[in-house]
Amino acid sequence: MKFGVVVFPGSNCDHDAFYAISSVLNQPVEFIWHQSENLAGCDAVILPGGFSYGDYLRTGAIARFSPVMKSVEKFANAGGLVLGICNGFQILCEAGLLPGALIRNSGLRFICRPVHFRVAQTDTPFTCAAQKGQIIQAPIAHSDGCYTCDPATLAGLESNRQVIFRYTTPDGTNDAAGNPNGAMNNIAGICNRARNVAGLMPHPERAVEAALDSADGLVIFRSLVETLLGAAKATA
Repeated sequence: MKFGVVVFPGSNCDHDAFYAISSVLNQPVEFIWHQSENLAGCDAVILPGGFSYGDYLRTGAIARFSPVMKSVEKFANAGGLVLGICNGFQILCEAGLLPGALIRNSGLRFICRPVHFRVAQTDTPFTCAAQKGQIIQAPIAHSDGCYTCDPATLAGLESNRQVIFRYTTPDGTNDAAGNPNGAMNNIAGICNRARNVAGLMPHPERAVEAALDSADGLVIFRSLVETLLGAAKATA
């Protein structure tokens, strides 16, 4: 089992994701430079948060054309596991690996604070270690985190159970009140129809130890590890 963390110019959460995998979960992980087309035999790829290419033109719009993304697209289309966090989510949407787009927050301000979001589906490689309805506390740090799409796409996401995380209040009783950025249907994260590619705006890699005020985000990375271990056993 090996994870890969892609590094773009302007990535600033790559080391956080690397630390969560290597030091907290004790799993092999490598950095993958954006100019490389070699995923180094990785079984799961993480596109981290940050400000790739300075967010010039549009968040994720330039990173989408990095050489590494050709390999990420092939990897995803072959069933490989891909997780995009914050800017990584934006890049996946720009690349067409996830539907919709992330636009400016409804309050038109950069938001950096802890939020709560609920696990809406557990039949994905990113949520299988969680309980349905489980509330996760993790920070956000974005200006363009408002998820949007056309009505037909939104209907498809809901009917196919592709919305895997929704913003909510700490007790999980009021999703709209817990929505920090105006995202449609309080969407914090989605997956593709094949359920092997996912993106979310909150930062689970910044919530993997008690010293960080929350270890809730670890369940997302643990889900990936459990999925890969299960796949390895099935093919052994």
